Amino acid sequence: MTTNPARSEDLLALYDRAPLDRRYWTIFALLAVGIALDFFDFFIVSYLVAAVGPKWHLTYGQSAAMLLSGGVGAIMGALAWGSFSDAWGRKKLLVASTFICAAGSGAIALVPDGDWLLFSGLRFIVGVGLAACATPITTLSVELTPTRHRTFITGLLVVFATVGGFLAALVAATLLGLLGWRGVAAVGVLPAVMGVLFLLLLPESARWLVAKGRFAEAQATVARTLGLRLDQVPLPSAKPASEPGHSLAELLVRPRFFWLTVITWTGLATAAYGIYLWGPTIIALLLKIPVAQAAHYFVYVALAGITGKVVISWLAQKIGRKRTGEIQAYISALGLVVAGLCFPMTIGGFPVFILALVIAIFFLDGGASNLAPYIVEVYGVRLGARSAGLSQAANGVGKILGPLCLAVIAGADNPLSPQATADAVLPAFLFLGACALAVGLAFSFLGLETHGQPLALDQVQQGGRADALKPAQPQW
Repeated sequence: MTTNPARSEDLLALYDRAPLDRRYWTIFALLAVGIALDFFDFFIVSYLVAAVGPKWHLTYGQSAAMLLSGGVGAIMGALAWGSFSDAWGRKKLLVASTFICAAGSGAIALVPDGDWLLFSGLRFIVGVGLAACATPITTLSVELTPTRHRTFITGLLVVFATVGGFLAALVAATLLGLLGWRGVAAVGVLPAVMGVLFLLLLPESARWLVAKGRFAEAQATVARTLGLRLDQVPLPSAKPASEPGHSLAELLVRPRFFWLTVITWTGLATAAYGIYLWGPTIIALLLKIPVAQAAHYFVYVALAGITGKVVISWLAQKIGRKRTGEIQAYISALGLVVAGLCFPMTIGGFPVFILALVIAIFFLDGGASNLAPYIVEVYGVRLGARSAGLSQAANGVGKILGPLCLAVIAGADNPLSPQATADAVLPAFLFLGACALAVGLAFSFLGLETHGQPLALDQVQQGGRADALKPAQPQW
């Protein structure tokens, strides 16, 4: 152990200088595969509902309940588990939540025919698990990545949420006819494998340990992670005056941060999940094609989201998070309006509706790669998981508003039919466009720049300045 007194900034500066070597990419790969499989569990429901809806003679209202129940679970899971993660650590909560998500999703394969209430209840459990998983993953990715790489790399991790959507479309397109909807639902148990790997291989966040005053554990974690002897890692001597609180009310200390989080995440999620969760049903009914063929079209949409997240992550590294947020929101709003206006048209036999959705999702879903780590950076380490939890709660509200508002616009008591769907397309997509516009306005009037700024232990207590708590700057 070192004998010279050291500050927590000295320990974190050493951590911040670390290269992106094999140990870092191993951790990144674990988080990436975990988030992809968890989002696969969430997105697969759109194809399951499209498959069972006509067979079970479901109304729009019943179908919407099956789709939005996951959003209700996500709200409760995110708020509760965000506080738990700030109190107990990132790793424990991530392991537990992955098992919850897998259990809820796989159990859907056992639902009796016509029991849409039980289906909705299990989707609620999946939503709890998904939010509880996404909260520590987002926070860990920000806290484990050196500042000089943080804007691009942490955004790149969010790409794998869309990979989950792509896998859902691909599995539905290839296996729905072969295995049936129950067989596809049973694939949802796969995230349990990642829960075991998280338990065995994932380190705890050294920044969280420092923020909690657990300096000896932070020193040991940094030494083990970087492959150093313990005496090569500074051991901070100062202890916090008191144990930090874990109340959600602390998120309201800076109202600007709170409303920035709520507006951006609610608007983005409402638009994105309205598209992802109703899109296959709308396409299948409007074009009078099988659900498996509609899933093929949505492979293009999911690929656009993946590509958009990579490009938006790169763009944020070049021009900053705030300007990137404005660009992606305003362009996606325009794309959604075009989709609503041009849905009956085709170009060379290919639906213009799909082309417009590809453009909209490229910027809309791509923007999540910028937004997810941004909110954690705004709030700082001590409130990191709670701010990520608030983000996921707002995201959960969007998961509800997206399918619910489209069902209300279409008429919740109307049967799932081509005519009812066609009448609802224009007003529905004008509404989704307005949600994307609200995201852009929030970035413009409430956003602040965090790109290139070292991650503060507590931005809020320092008055919200991005440079308020800089550690000693390493020389690269």
